[in-house]
Amino acid sequence: MTAGDLALILAATLLAFGFAALIVVLLRVLDTLRILRSEVDLLRRETGPLLSELRTSTQEARFAVNEARDDLHRFDRVLGSAEAITDAVSGTGRVTRMALSTPFIKVASFITGTTRVFKKLSAKNRSKTVLSVVPSSLSEPSHTVRKVQ
Repeated sequence: MTAGDLALILAATLLAFGFAALIVVLLRVLDTLRILRSEVDLLRRETGPLLSELRTSTQEARFAVNEARDDLHRFDRVLGSAEAITDAVSGTGRVTRMALSTPFIKVASFITGTTRVFKKLSAKNRSKTVLSVVPSSLSEPSHTVRKVQ
């Protein structure tokens, strides 16, 4: 055996150990990949219903937001209409007040004045005393003066 043969045998032996070690490492990696694959499958099975529920709730939330947006647009239109009506009514109220306030004040003053005149006239009639001359007796020529109300 020569030195070259010995080096060749030694290299072949080292290569055999290296390949054996590589096979062991690759088998370990393969086992780890199988475990990882089973964990990923388990994770998919557990998260599948959760994702489906999340999609459903997202669609419901989207529907609720769209409905709220529509309601907000409707409310905005109603509010705009109410503002327009308020402006129109306030303008009408001002015009009506300006047009009718003077005649109403005059009528109220006239009624108040008339009421005061009637009260004063009726008070004068009540307090006025009437003097009448009534004979005290038929046989006597003198007359008695009495107050009559």
